[in-house]
Amino acid sequence: MRIFIVFMFTLTSLIALQTSDKLFDCTEIFKERKSELLVELERIDEQKQALTSLKIATEELLKKKESMLVQKEEVVDRKLNEITTKEDSIKKMLKRNEEDLKETKSIKMDKIGQTFAKMKAGSAASILSDMDAQEAASILSSLKPKTVGKILSKMDAKKASVLTLILVKE
Repeated sequence: MRIFIVFMFTLTSLIALQTSDKLFDCTEIFKERKSELLVELERIDEQKQALTSLKIATEELLKKKESMLVQKEEVVDRKLNEITTKEDSIKKMLKRNEEDLKETKSIKMDKIGQTFAKMKAGSAASILSDMDAQEAASILSSLKPKTVGKILSKMDAKKASVLTLILVKE
């Protein structure tokens, strides 16, 4: 029986030793794997930090660009307002100049009309016959109908008909 107990004890010790070796091997494998995972985790953390830094830098750059864009838009808006104001001013000035020109032409035509009204019909007809038809018609339109009739009667018939047609269209 003693031998049996010693045998059992030896066998149990051997089995325990083999199990202990296997446990030791597993522990070593887990330790190696744990260190590999820690290295990988550290690499991932570094990449995460780099990505976060890149994100922050990109956001700052974007804010800076947006700020610059807003400033440039403000400059463009100011310039556009200046241009619009100048354009309006020029339009008003142009309109005033056109009105002044019309008034000046009207005064000029009145004086020319007064001059032709004081002339004898034959002399006025002679001068108007030598003028451009449009200009002559413009002068005639400033005169009284009775005076126009006297002047046209002293003109060449062809010239008088051309001037009459122009006067009718005005």
